Amino acid sequence: MHKHKTGLTRRESLQVGYSGLMGLGLPSILAGQARAETSEQYNAVLNGKKPKQVIIVFCTGAISHHDTFDMKPDAPAEVRGDFNPIQTSIPGLHVCEHLPKLAAHADKYAVVRSFSHKDNNHLMSTHHVLTGELQPGGFFDKIASRTDWPNYSGALDYLRPRRDGIPSGVNLPTFLVQSPLIWPGQHAGLCGAKHDPWQINGDPNNKDFKVDALTLSPGLDVNRISDRNSLLGDLNQQRNRLARTAAARRMTSEQELAYSILTSSKLAEAFIMEKEEDTTRDRYGRNMTGQSLLLGRRLLQVGVPVVQVNIGRVQNWDSHSNIFPRLKDALLPPLDQGVSALLEDLDQMGMMDDTFVMMLGEFGRTPKINKNAGRDHWGPCFFGVFAGGGVRGGQVIGKSDPHAAYPITRPYSPEDLGATVYSLLGIDPSSEIRDRFDRPLTLNRGEPIHELFS
Repeated sequence: MHKHKTGLTRRESLQVGYSGLMGLGLPSILAGQARAETSEQYNAVLNGKKPKQVIIVFCTGAISHHDTFDMKPDAPAEVRGDFNPIQTSIPGLHVCEHLPKLAAHADKYAVVRSFSHKDNNHLMSTHHVLTGELQPGGFFDKIASRTDWPNYSGALDYLRPRRDGIPSGVNLPTFLVQSPLIWPGQHAGLCGAKHDPWQINGDPNNKDFKVDALTLSPGLDVNRISDRNSLLGDLNQQRNRLARTAAARRMTSEQELAYSILTSSKLAEAFIMEKEEDTTRDRYGRNMTGQSLLLGRRLLQVGVPVVQVNIGRVQNWDSHSNIFPRLKDALLPPLDQGVSALLEDLDQMGMMDDTFVMMLGEFGRTPKINKNAGRDHWGPCFFGVFAGGGVRGGQVIGKSDPHAAYPITRPYSPEDLGATVYSLLGIDPSSEIRDRFDRPLTLNRGEPIHELFS
């Protein structure tokens, strides 16, 4: 039996080249597209500084704006709800009484209260917010497909692919699916599976948390395959026998990326939550929300440019009944604690200027409380919270009417959100991408929200 000098048998080498590497769930990095050209629009957002990282705190199911960051205490009882506003660290800026920690950090973030779109469906709206574009051919509950627009990390990887072992995007800790519905906006869509972000499924708060995507095939150990060039050379010799297959033609780039990930200690260690002090983990909260946000920060530290943290499972915030006890007891406390700790850490670690934080859901909730003491879907008006990346904290942008039903100042669209994200990532929003039929398409048609940075 032939044995490679690293200790791998020929069979094990093939295992690395195929099941061991392909099984990682990693995007295949093929020949990259040209970098987007510079434009005045995104240069104005970057203000001459280097591209930013982005962490998306996604309140899946749609967090209520009335009961968090756009409260209407003077509205009728069926609109204002059960909660009271409290003063934040910024005079005149009020938030829900169940967000005391975020109230104390109001100087670090800006609130946009005039987001708006025309849809009330979870799937289509999620696609809209997480890609910055309408879902092509969208209809009620249209599931994810490869005709969808790319999400932010997918487009970034398409336009600026990496070969350093660090993925362009990581989504965690849940995949948004409710059989048979698969939420769109979670992958690279029409740009192809090779540009998909990593999907991490697992609660980082669990003692046995591990990332299967970083687990080697049985019998393999990172220390045994430390000679990268030698290993790849051996695998490439085997490739000559398989050159006629499409899989083999992709093998070199997949080997290169997967090997670098397997041997990248800084990336692997990002997932070892025990590396953090107990006091830090306690500060984020010993729950899935808190520990997922902490893991998100650790991934940013090792250079992942786009991290999405889903706050809960599918429709977690979709409170059609008993919304107030659910918000008070289950949803708002861990969000308040975890996001506050994230902002504290980014600030204290000197990462705030280089990291754009955004927290929002796919739409808002109805102004009027329904007969089941809940709020229903509402696309015409919702909010977002933004920090870092040059955002001027302590401000409110946009205004809704007295019932928070419609914006009464300029409405901002998901397209504008997308243009802002791409600009901060150093991508021209008007960049050209191509679909599977090689047709040219414009990535984004929005306008960056310059008010965030003024």
